[in-house]
Amino acid sequence: MNIRKELEKAVGSKEEIQLYDLDIDPLKIKAVMINEVVPADPSQDFYGKADADYLSTTIPLFQKAGLPVTDIQDILQMGIYITNAVKTPKSGYAVEKSSIENSLPYLEQELALFPDLKVIMLMGDVAKKAFNMIAKKATKKNAVPAVSTYKLRSSEIYYGNIRIMPSYIMTGGNILIEKSKVEMASADIAEMARLIRQ
Repeated sequence: MNIRKELEKAVGSKEEIQLYDLDIDPLKIKAVMINEVVPADPSQDFYGKADADYLSTTIPLFQKAGLPVTDIQDILQMGIYITNAVKTPKSGYAVEKSSIENSLPYLEQELALFPDLKVIMLMGDVAKKAFNMIAKKATKKNAVPAVSTYKLRSSEIYYGNIRIMPSYIMTGGNILIEKSKVEMASADIAEMARLIRQ
């Protein structure tokens, strides 16, 4: 299955929306990690160049979690798919609510591609906000309480049968990710890996 083709078939194509031209077996995916926003340069995204900026912070998080990954293919082999909540690059410092709303149909459809999901990790506040918008549309309420991620990490949140794990942003260069958040995000990734192996 090709991600871009499936999403464009379901939602339509828009020039500014960045989608992955990626072929994967949807039945092998057990976890989805939702990052915040696509980079301005698509080659710096998770499925871009081998030394893409987004991978330069993501791979060390997996390694710190004790997982033997060296590239995005290793992560996919584990049954973990990574995507971005917002499919258009941000224009300012913050991600506009309208950007989240414009990308939402794509994210919602993307999650629906994987019938055997056990875990969805929300990497940062934008991902949390986007997922809550999807949940609210379906159930009339937020899936994730409006509490700081630090407080939510110890609670078990479910959306149907899928475990929802709020965590911290995993891209943006090592300098931008605080050390304590690196530790917590790595611990969360280790827990996610444990859950999908059960």
